[in-house]
Amino acid sequence: MGDVIRFPQPAAPGAPGPLWREVVGRELRAARKAADRTLADVAEDAGVSTQYLSEVERGLKEPSSEVLGAVHDALGLRLVDLTTRVSRTLRAGGPLALAA
Repeated sequence: MGDVIRFPQPAAPGAPGPLWREVVGRELRAARKAADRTLADVAEDAGVSTQYLSEVERGLKEPSSEVLGAVHDALGLRLVDLTTRVSRTLRAGGPLALAA
């Protein structure tokens, strides 16, 4: 059975919402798994370390626009596709926190 992708739950009133980097990471991981690609494979194509990409996917690192571009290119995504996915997830999950 495949991994379960967990999406943010609506935030309680007054509680901070999910961080942008967390939702971006989840969407990148979902796209990578849907393409049946390994972390190492995508990281190599994107020119980043496997550890760094793992941290991005887990929402622990805020990727620069250059890294984000390299990763979405390595996955065959357009930036508009990625941002649409992130926006859709955020709309379903409540307010967004841009930083912790």
